[in-house]
Amino acid sequence: MIVTVRLIRNFEYRTIRTVPIREVDTQQTVNQFIARLLLEVKSVKGIPPPFKTHPYDTLKISHQAGSFKANDIVINLEGDETLILPGEKTLADCGVVSETEMSFFNLAEYQKYKLNPEKKW
Repeated sequence: MIVTVRLIRNFEYRTIRTVPIREVDTQQTVNQFIARLLLEVKSVKGIPPPFKTHPYDTLKISHQAGSFKANDIVINLEGDETLILPGEKTLADCGVVSETEMSFFNLAEYQKYKLNPEKKW
């Protein structure tokens, strides 16, 4: 199974890189998948160094095949209760299927952006 992960380094300046992740096991927990992502991001070619060292800690479903996309280019600010993936659940329990697009970001930065979703450019 393949999922797309959007690395969000900065919400205000829309600093985002997209990385396809192959051979995803939906029976692994979200925490296990995050650990895998942190390792893979450091080894992916073509990603600038600031993305490789950013303190990512949260996954949120952005889009699933056959469903709507959010209006905000950076991240959907709604549905945090159901779309932010809890670490102890499996990806399958969270509804992750093939071609799911997820955002990977720092939760503290997201909460700050959510209070004032202003774009700087």
